[in-house]
Amino acid sequence: MALTATQLATAPGRKHRLVELCRALPEVVADALIDHIAFKVRKKIFGYYLIDHHGDGIIAFTCKSTLSEQRRLIRDDPDEFYSPAYLGPRGWVAIRMDLKEVDWNLIDELARRSYQMTAPKKLASMID
Repeated sequence: MALTATQLATAPGRKHRLVELCRALPEVVADALIDHIAFKVRKKIFGYYLIDHHGDGIIAFTCKSTLSEQRRLIRDDPDEFYSPAYLGPRGWVAIRMDLKEVDWNLIDELARRSYQMTAPKKLASMID
């Protein structure tokens, strides 16, 4: 599935905003790879920015969650959330960033929770 012109036009600004949002968390590094960005705290990954991952035609933020939270989010809004390839069975959840509207408050909340699940306790406690 190919990305649409609208998806490609909005992707750089949304990617930049996500990177800034994640980098605002303590000790976060954003490692740009060929087709995605890995967000890490002390070398542990807590999220990814994915663009057309494995040709799925989707731009998304993927982050750690619990299986119950992942299932609830997908059940409540299957157009916005999905279970990402490979990581979904471990409870990770993906939120689409290529839709007309992006809920930045929700992305911020998901990034913070994922960060807290990954970061050492002292760093995690610094986040509201």
